[in-house]
Amino acid sequence: MNRPRGFTLLAVVPLLLVVAGAIESPQYTIVHSESDFEVRLYRESVWMSAPTDEISFEKATKFGFHRLFQYIQGANLNSSRIRMTAPVLTSIVPGAGPLHSSAYFVRFYIPVKFQASPPVPLPELNLHSDRWGSHCIAARQFSGFARDSNVVKEAEKLAITLSQSSWANLTEFSDKNAYSIAQYNSPFHFIGRVNEVWVDVGGSEVSGCGSSHAYTY
Repeated sequence: MNRPRGFTLLAVVPLLLVVAGAIESPQYTIVHSESDFEVRLYRESVWMSAPTDEISFEKATKFGFHRLFQYIQGANLNSSRIRMTAPVLTSIVPGAGPLHSSAYFVRFYIPVKFQASPPVPLPELNLHSDRWGSHCIAARQFSGFARDSNVVKEAEKLAITLSQSSWANLTEFSDKNAYSIAQYNSPFHFIGRVNEVWVDVGGSEVSGCGSSHAYTY
C-alpha cells in the first residue's frame, strides 16, 4: 500500500487552508503488508472526538468536523489555534444510533505539541478528548470520495480480505468502534484521492505487532 499524503477538509473549510507543507499524522509502524491491506501498530495518541446524531455518514462527517474546525480555530478555553492534521477519522458503529441506525464519531488527531495537555473545547461544541493506547489496526486503501454509497462496501471488502488471511481471528469488527473511515484529502482535491478503512486488530503481542521487521513512519 502507498503511504497516504495530504489531509481532509470538509466543505466548511476555506480553500486558503489547503497549503503546502508537512501535515502531522499519528505515528505507526507497518507490521504486515499484503497487496490490498496492511496491519499497523500505532503509538499512543490523543484525538478530539465529535459525537453526532446524524444518520448519514456524509452529514455526520460534515457537521462533526465543522465543530472540530471551530475548536482548532480557537473555540477552546485557551483560545489556541491548532494546525490541521491528517487523517480526519469517522468511526462508525452499526446499530448504535436512533432506530438501530449507525452512530458516528468524527475525530481529529491532536498534534504532538498539544498531546500532553489538549486545549479544552468550549462546552457548546460537545467535544471530548480520547486518549488511545498503543494498538494495531488493519487498513485498506480506496480512492475517490468517501460517500454514503460506498463506505459500507469498502468496509465489507476489508472484512472479506481479512477473513481469508491469518488475521481472521484477531480483527474486531464487532468492537464498539466497528470500523472507521480515514480521509486524507481536501474536498478540492479531485484526482488521486486517498481514503482508508480501519478496523482494530486484537491480540497485539500474540500477532507480532511489535515485529522487528516493522517500518516506522
